[in-house]
Amino acid sequence: TESGSFKLPTPPQMSNHGNYIISLGNLCRWLGEQAEALGVEIYPGFAAAEVLYHEDGSVKGVATGDLGIGKDGQPGHNFQPGMELHARQTIFAEGCRGSLTKELFGKFNLRDGIDPQTYGIGIKELWEIDPAKHQPGLIVHTVGWPVDSATYGGSFLYHLENNQVVVGLIVDLSYSNPFLSPFDEFQRYKHHPVIRQYLEGGKRISYGARAICKGGLNSLPKMVVPGAALIGCDLGTLNFAKIKGSHTAMKSGMLAAEAIAEALAAGREGGDELTNYVDAFKGSWLYDELFRSRNFGAAIHKYGAIIGGGINWLDQNVFGG
Repeated sequence: TESGSFKLPTPPQMSNHGNYIISLGNLCRWLGEQAEALGVEIYPGFAAAEVLYHEDGSVKGVATGDLGIGKDGQPGHNFQPGMELHARQTIFAEGCRGSLTKELFGKFNLRDGIDPQTYGIGIKELWEIDPAKHQPGLIVHTVGWPVDSATYGGSFLYHLENNQVVVGLIVDLSYSNPFLSPFDEFQRYKHHPVIRQYLEGGKRISYGARAICKGGLNSLPKMVVPGAALIGCDLGTLNFAKIKGSHTAMKSGMLAAEAIAEALAAGREGGDELTNYVDAFKGSWLYDELFRSRNFGAAIHKYGAIIGGGINWLDQNVFGG
């Protein structure tokens, strides 16, 4: 509430006992080093700007953007054309609403016959706090204030190592109040006594925001096209009931990689659809996890945070999804 708080029974899917709290940025940097040691080429700082196609319409690869374009749109003295990267299978992992993936949605009608995707915005800050207030491993999740009952949102506060905490607020983008500012709501949230007790006397050392696709299983598009596949948040694998999508994104990438290796070992030269990726996905714990949480967001969108939350409590705690 605005001035206080009360504890709700933790839904089983939000239990974090036995997990580790780490920096995903540090993990990705470490994984990049492991990949390069295996001979994988990584091009940080070069965004894919164009999808390339074979004459038969299958995906050929991607091209990076041209560099050194002047403000008049013409090549400057330091112009450098983009690179074409050709592949037997191209994996699209652009995150929520990837620009190239939206092109694939239209060209191959990947979203026909499925629920629309739903979105939220997550605002996050990294703080260094007073060592006396630091509790490594502590996780705090909240619902309710500062957003009203007609707007769904929730917060997270993770105590990392080195006296650092990550604090953030997620606001569902279905809010009806046109004057609502998620950023300003986040500033109010940090002044709540429950949160302020950890942050007071500390300092913010970094911050950011990102969109979240949270429609879940009901909103997953077709996963493959000739010569390409979608993974992670490009596909929409975030588990909104857990408010977590890194583990699901990683698993979808592993399934796609295994399917490609299997296809190449079988002598398939690419340009076809990775149907074995789709089959592996449907037989995995990832599909089962998304299936069990498929009604979570839908209940909140239809009935609101309070009634929808009650339905979700029944769905998750009594019926197990």
